[in-house]
Amino acid sequence: MLDDTYFMKQALVEARKAAEQGEVPVGAIVVCKERIIARAHNLTETLTDVTAHAEMQAITAAASALGGKYLNECTLYVTVEPCVMCAGAIAWAQLGKLVFGTGDEKRGYLRYAPNVLHPKTVVVNEVLADDCAMLMKNFFASKR
Repeated sequence: MLDDTYFMKQALVEARKAAEQGEVPVGAIVVCKERIIARAHNLTETLTDVTAHAEMQAITAAASALGGKYLNECTLYVTVEPCVMCAGAIAWAQLGKLVFGTGDEKRGYLRYAPNVLHPKTVVVNEVLADDCAMLMKNFFASKR
C-alpha cells in the first residue's frame, strides 16, 4: 500500500545514500499522484554549497519534472524536519503536503518560523521518527 510510511521508507533510502557519501543523512522525495517524481539527499559537502539540502534538491527536481514551479498537488517526504531555508522554499513552491520523520530541535523551522509554510500546506510529522532519528544519531556518533 502506498501510504506515508511507504514513501518515508523511500526517503530513508536517500538518507542512507547521503550517509554513505559522508553527507548529513537527510533524504527527500516528492510524490505526485502516488508516483515518485523526484529523489534527493543532502549534497552540501559534495557540491560545497550550503543550500544543497535534500529538500532543495528534491523541489528543484520535481519542478523540472512537472515543468512548473508550483507543487500544490505534491507531497514532500523528508527524513528530518526542514530548516527555515527549506521551509521557505516549500512555501514558495506551495507544496500541498509536507511529511517529515524526526523533528530538529536545534535547526528546524518549527522553532524559528512555525508559520512560514503556505497556509494550505498540510503537515504530518513523526512518520518513522525513530528510524529517521537513529540514522542521524548514528551518523554524528561516527563523526566524534
